[in-house]
Amino acid sequence: MLRAEKDGVFSRTYRITEDGRGVTSFRTSWWASGGTFVLDGREFTIRRNMWGGKYGMADENEAKVAAAEKVGRRNWTVESGAELYRFRRTSLLRSEQALMRDGEQVGLIKRASMWKGGATAELPGLTLPVRVFVVAVVLTMWEQEAAAASSGGGGG
Repeated sequence: MLRAEKDGVFSRTYRITEDGRGVTSFRTSWWASGGTFVLDGREFTIRRNMWGGKYGMADENEAKVAAAEKVGRRNWTVESGAELYRFRRTSLLRSEQALMRDGEQVGLIKRASMWKGGATAELPGLTLPVRVFVVAVVLTMWEQEAAAASSGGGGG
């Protein structure tokens, strides 16, 4: 299981572990949605387009590694290489995101804690960089929703 936990209440850094072992830290950007992480000596950058529904991940050579589309909607996708992964929000009242395969739920991303933030994720079949990307995208989406709700701008 992948777990992302904030370093502190006001921190922009999430420590990411898998089955209790440190994997990386994802640092969100102050000025734009997305952030960076280093995994096995490779640096990855996640960026969101200005409309918010698309995210991309590139490596240190600017090579595209993965892309997410329709993030924030009930159904959204992640493409990496020849693979296409489908996700679905489990309920309008919950923020959980299910990994779907052939119409069946095979994985799940959910909040680790309402108060501390963070997430836990079971994402079978995805490479580690893509699992970190998916969790980072969901964390960023949740942060955007919380910011919109606290400013009175609604939320998704």
